[in-house]
Amino acid sequence: MSSTAGINPAAAPSGAGCVECDQGGGWWLHLRRCAACGHVGCCDSSPEQHARAHFESTGHAIARSFEPGESWFWDYSAGRYVDGLELAPPQHRPIHQRSPGPEGRVPADWRLKLHRFPGGG
Repeated sequence: MSSTAGINPAAAPSGAGCVECDQGGGWWLHLRRCAACGHVGCCDSSPEQHARAHFESTGHAIARSFEPGESWFWDYSAGRYVDGLELAPPQHRPIHQRSPGPEGRVPADWRLKLHRFPGGG
């Protein structure tokens, strides 16, 4: 599989935050954007790991960081960083949106609720 297989450069992000966390009132540490469909989910360190769950339910293996200043791609199926393509804007969550986020839903003991994983997912 080439590093750009499964990437749809025209797919816009699904929103400014994790779709499932926003729907359920949850919070996230960092955001990942599906390079195939634009779904925005929370990272593997976040309590719910919705970006990985999206990969597992759809087979969309390539995700891009949705954090300001980051442009790397992660292949969930291979467990490694890969090259990608320029995606439709925006390239990251809103600058004013803090991490972890969103503001008002992050518990005071949030550091104790994180998962520790190597890699980009």
